[in-house]
Amino acid sequence: MKTCVLSDNELVNKFVRGDQSSLEILITRYRKQIYSYIVLLVKNQHLAEDIFQDTFIKVIRSLHEGRYRDDGKFLAWVVRIAHNLVIDHFRREKQMNSVSNKEFGMDIFNSKRFATKTIEDEIIHEQIEEDIRNLVDYLPDDQREVLVLRHYCGLSFKEIADQTHVSINTALGRMRYALINLRKLVKEKNLTLSV
Repeated sequence: MKTCVLSDNELVNKFVRGDQSSLEILITRYRKQIYSYIVLLVKNQHLAEDIFQDTFIKVIRSLHEGRYRDDGKFLAWVVRIAHNLVIDHFRREKQMNSVSNKEFGMDIFNSKRFATKTIEDEIIHEQIEEDIRNLVDYLPDDQREVLVLRHYCGLSFKEIADQTHVSINTALGRMRYALINLRKLVKEKNLTLSV
């Protein structure tokens, strides 16, 4: 049987048993979709290449650690990994954009507003962000795409409409339904999203 006609699961199993070429076939099989998805979100080819490589490093680790369960959705699993790495990138970028005392015009380090944040608050905030990120994965693809482009990439609805080849009204509608569905998911999963 030729390796190129094997299913994703068969190739994954061969890779786990030591056949490196099986992973190369999987990467070749899905390179275009995964890379295009990353470029769509980050809008930078060099950054997309880095995240693409990081994605498959994480895929390799996860496969070796036995964290992939075949449900016939290998591509969706890899896209979720790429998606999380993109979000991590934007989060790190946002944290690096800090303000100095001189730029701010007052001593922010002695401000009570900034001093009251505790480690516990940070942990809770990170947990809330992780819960929301996990809920976003339950959204239909078109709603998830608009939500990610708006909230994680900071695009305007006009830019989202242009990027996704839909009207602004359609992009707005998808965002509206994404938020409605997120609220439903929060209730279903009985989550508390406040500090």
